[in-house]
Amino acid sequence: MERELISKKELLDEKGISYGQLYRWKRKQLIPEEWFIRKSTFTGQETFFPKDLILARIDKIMNMKDDLSLDELADKLSPLLPAYEMRKSDLEKRNIVSSIVLQRFASEDASEIVYTFDILLYFYVVDKLLQAGEMSMEEGEHLLQTLREHFPKFETKPCDLVFIRKMGVSSFALLSVPVEMYFENGVKVVARLSMTECIEQLKGKLV
Repeated sequence: MERELISKKELLDEKGISYGQLYRWKRKQLIPEEWFIRKSTFTGQETFFPKDLILARIDKIMNMKDDLSLDELADKLSPLLPAYEMRKSDLEKRNIVSSIVLQRFASEDASEIVYTFDILLYFYVVDKLLQAGEMSMEEGEHLLQTLREHFPKFETKPCDLVFIRKMGVSSFALLSVPVEMYFENGVKVVARLSMTECIEQLKGKLV
């Protein structure tokens, strides 16, 4: 599964931004270093980006830059997990994740238990795939275990969640990005989520 790339020239032309803007946003860490991919072409070395990620990120920056400073934008778009906590009871009241998820995966937790942002993120990602109808409850349990065990290893580095299935058997993987993936015949890629995007979405719901 090869992620579609867009060249720097194509990006600047499509979005109507300048070279200077792009690299100013990079210096401010609005665009991750990992998204700048150097590749050899017939004209020499060129810079490419993961197309879906960079286009979505540029749109967000353009939409918010008039209301927020670049530093405020950097904080909002940062892959760092904020020091945010929420009681289970408040999580239920605000409907940030569905009651079904909490009943299935947090039934033994008292209503006054306090969840850190990483736990909220795991519930949110599981809920996202369940709501899309792409995953069973049993697979949700495996996903939650995968996130708890492996997501902290990435620390501040961006990663993608990949959900695959073959002959009814599902698997989950967390991968550093950008990365190209290729699977044997018969493997279906059910979903691929940017964890950075999920963090941004969850931050927006918690504000």
